[in-house]
Amino acid sequence: MFDNVDWTEIGRATVDTLLMLGGSLGLTVVFGVPLGVLLYLSGKGRLAANPALNAVLSFVVNVLRSVPFIILLIVMLPVTVLLVGTSLGVAGAIPPLVVGAAPFYARLVETALREVDKGVVEAGQAMGGTTFQIVVRALLPEALPGILAGATVTAIALVSYTAMAGVVGAGGLGDLAIRFGYQRFQTDVMVVTVVLLLVLVQALQMLGDRLVAAVSHR
Repeated sequence: MFDNVDWTEIGRATVDTLLMLGGSLGLTVVFGVPLGVLLYLSGKGRLAANPALNAVLSFVVNVLRSVPFIILLIVMLPVTVLLVGTSLGVAGAIPPLVVGAAPFYARLVETALREVDKGVVEAGQAMGGTTFQIVVRALLPEALPGILAGATVTAIALVSYTAMAGVVGAGGLGDLAIRFGYQRFQTDVMVVTVVLLLVLVQALQMLGDRLVAAVSHR
């Protein structure tokens, strides 16, 4: 039934997918959280309201979110080569993955912060806290369940992005599905890669749900 499946190749592709997912998710969180905080703080009526800055950030975020990821992959090829020295493999996939996911995650972080009760901010201000202190000690801890839930959604989106990255030779399960499952009509290879991607998505969702539940009951 799986005569065309090279399990060594499947294992290697799975590791590549996990490396792309881990590297891009980590950098997405590193860039996405500060960007989401800035979007929140610079909004109307917020702690550091700045309409001009908010408009610029919103425009950039909206533009990047509106570009289909497959197009972003191609457009960013020169930038990717400049940053990491190659547009192929795991290293070549991470820059476009981060650029595609960070704006999306930033909006989720901003939404999580907006859902925090205004009383939390007012209490911090009443105690003489600075904007930085209020964000770090009050807003982020209160919004943590939403931020983690957003990270889970983003991680699952990144799984699909890594599969699409196989189109430009990024490696991973997507590349394997395209080269063998699609171009060589090896249906068994396609089935195995799809099942592995489904298992990965389910595992990420379960892990994310447990983390959200753990921080929600602190």
